Amino acid sequence: MENTNKKITMEDLALMLGRGFNGVDEKFKLVEKKLTEHDKRFDTLEQGHEDIKLRLDNVAYRFELVELQKRVDVLGKKVGVRHK
Repeated sequence: MENTNKKITMEDLALMLGRGFNGVDEKFKLVEKKLTEHDKRFDTLEQGHEDIKLRLDNVAYRFELVELQKRVDVLGKKVGVRHK
C-alpha cells in the first residue's frame, strides 16, 4: 500500500475551510427562503381562519333557531295565525 500523505499548507487548509463555510452559508440561505415561504403561507391560513371566525360569529346557532321557532309557533297560536 502506497503512503499518500500529502502535506497540507495553511493556504490549502484555509481554502478548504472557506469552501465548507460557503456550503453552509448556501444551505442557510435555502432554509431562510423556505421559512419565508412558510411564513407567507401561515399568514394566508391565519387570515382565512379569521375570516371563518368572523362569519361564524354572525351565524345563529341551530339550537337558537329551534328555540325561536318554538316561540314563534306559540305566539302564532295565541294570535290565531296559521303558518304554512
